[in-house]
Amino acid sequence: MSRIVMKFGGTSVANVERIRQAARHVKREVDAGNQVSVVVSAMSGKTNELVGWVNESSKLHDAREYDAVVASGEQVTAGLMAIVLSEMGVPSRSFQGWQVPIHTDDAHGAARITEIIPDELNARMDEGWVPVITGFQGIVPDTGRVTTLGRGGSDTSAVAIAAAVKADRCDIYTDVDGVYTTDPRIVAKARKLKAVTFEEMLELASVGSKVLQTRSVSLAMKEKVRVQVLSSFVDDDAPLADTLPGTLIVSDEELEGLDMESQLITGIAADKNEAKVILTRVPDKPGAVAHIFGPLAAANINVDMIIQNVGREKGETDVTFTVPGADLVRTQALLEEHKDTIGFNRIITDPKVAKVSIVGVGMRSHAGIAATMFQALADRGINIQAISTSEIKVSVLIDEDETELAVRVLHTAYGLDTETA
Repeated sequence: MSRIVMKFGGTSVANVERIRQAARHVKREVDAGNQVSVVVSAMSGKTNELVGWVNESSKLHDAREYDAVVASGEQVTAGLMAIVLSEMGVPSRSFQGWQVPIHTDDAHGAARITEIIPDELNARMDEGWVPVITGFQGIVPDTGRVTTLGRGGSDTSAVAIAAAVKADRCDIYTDVDGVYTTDPRIVAKARKLKAVTFEEMLELASVGSKVLQTRSVSLAMKEKVRVQVLSSFVDDDAPLADTLPGTLIVSDEELEGLDMESQLITGIAADKNEAKVILTRVPDKPGAVAHIFGPLAAANINVDMIIQNVGREKGETDVTFTVPGADLVRTQALLEEHKDTIGFNRIITDPKVAKVSIVGVGMRSHAGIAATMFQALADRGINIQAISTSEIKVSVLIDEDETELAVRVLHTAYGLDTETA
């Protein structure tokens, strides 16, 4: 017997028929003798509708009431899932976050889980019941107010619950059947990966891959929760396979235990939600850069790539960096507000840029990975505007119009078009 947490995203529970299809996946695991808890998102599009109603009611709304409204989407789904499972002969009941309970801090709209008390969930599963839990939400113990975890928070809820109940695996059901070497809509030869490491998935999620939310991967890595990504839209009448059909996200040690052949590059991601900012004639002296990025950090604006040009003869330099496209207007306003302190001449912005990244643990032990990337792009006349690196990632900033071409070129350059991986 295994203990499994199964999470279904918005597209997998978009209507009652899809909820019924998802429930058949749950029943299949229960019939195989496994103990199961289910975590659900709101129906596809419902959270956006609820957010719209809140903003229509008041632009300056109370964040606590915002959470009370938007958390209701998951409550509907959880109730419907429990009803459908019960109709199928699977004993089930729904749980809201506060009923588990899932404790969070009081950062309404972007709360973080502080504790999950799993006693009730464990008891229900031991009795053969399937708890259906609302994702995306929790409760502040001191105030009793409902909180939400931010967009994509249901993934985080599922991983946290899997850790709390000591599940053997956390299955994330979505509208794709696994993690691919790149977006199959861009590269037809993109291949589904059998397994990737937590670190690789974390980097892929952070640079544009939309399969899993970054916080959920980070939590899975911290708590050593084995995660599987798979589709809820496959043949739900098929018997359970001997080998898992999706993509496993596991530790480096487990990946080696699965006898997986290590690749230099695991995947390529692209993110068009980037904007470039250039500050000209910044004083070339100690503390100047701190004056630029201090106010941005205080405003929770994430800065990614940073380039400081060689100082000019007059003791001045140009500083280039990127921010999320949605934060460009706020970034400009903050910089103008602190212009006298920073001492720059003018701001030049470009929202028509994209970040393309290669990710792979193979970079740790192989030289020349970045050089291959730069040469492949140069051969196709793609200009690199900025570069950032980590131990297992290289990202470049390019013109937005060349994004798809760059992804295809790099996918071929690293041998990912072949069927060997």
